Amino acid sequence: MADESQRPIIVKRVKKGGHGHHGGAWKIAYADFVTAMMAFFLLMWLLGSVSQGTLQGISEYFKTPLKVALSGGQGAGDATAVIKGGGTDLTRQAGQVKRSNRSPEDVAAEKKRLKALHDKISADLRTSNVLKFYKDQLRLEMTPDGLKIQLLDEKNRPMFASGSAALLPHTREILRELGYELNAVPNLLSVSGHTDAAPFSGGQQGYSNWELSADRANAARRELILGSMDPSKILRVVGLASANPLNRQNHFSPENRRIEIVILNRDAVDRIRSDGASAETAVPEAMPAPAGEGMQAGGAG
Repeated sequence: MADESQRPIIVKRVKKGGHGHHGGAWKIAYADFVTAMMAFFLLMWLLGSVSQGTLQGISEYFKTPLKVALSGGQGAGDATAVIKGGGTDLTRQAGQVKRSNRSPEDVAAEKKRLKALHDKISADLRTSNVLKFYKDQLRLEMTPDGLKIQLLDEKNRPMFASGSAALLPHTREILRELGYELNAVPNLLSVSGHTDAAPFSGGQQGYSNWELSADRANAARRELILGSMDPSKILRVVGLASANPLNRQNHFSPENRRIEIVILNRDAVDRIRSDGASAETAVPEAMPAPAGEGMQAGGAG
């Protein structure tokens, strides 16, 4: 028997075959990568195409997702905001107005119409048998919301009886004359009442300058209608008490007691109808009255 140690040793090496690029798994990974990049660039495009106010609104929404549940507001089916369920429109900043859909020609025509009304009333203040006697108490101003007409108290010639919403005879004449003029334009109106900072001292419990200013604004509305103005032209009647003084240095000044009539442009009308915002661009917070100033007799005057 041959020696076992003399047998040759045979080593078999098995060559492993390829797997065909792992059966195409790399294609799935590549597709995921391309999809992620497409989503990333789409997000960058969206962020670059929206306004800063919209971005801030989205940020605030995710900071307070339970806004409706905690503080009330519109539900998901009722909200008109871009993000449903957030109650009021979080993308809108204070003082921000949505762009008008009207053509530049319409806007220009409306401005021209309001300017013509401004010039007509200005001329009447010099020639009218009624208005010329009160030209110092009537102020006209073109504002972003339209034409503003202010009827101011004077120290010796108030518009209303002291502490009352009763119109004095000359105030009735002024408002009826204005009612006739304002009926000539198709624009809607806002009427607001204002008082000075003197607390109301009429004696009626719970009746304050807020109620007094609202009653005066409503009395002015009625008198405008008696001057042949169409009642449907009134869009809003509000009382602002002493929250928006005309004379900020003297909160007890007679000129703070006034009636403001704003002949509204379409943008202001749309804003008021959409969210109930003030026709004024902003109503400044009433500043504290300077120390040492006494109250006028008769309360808010």
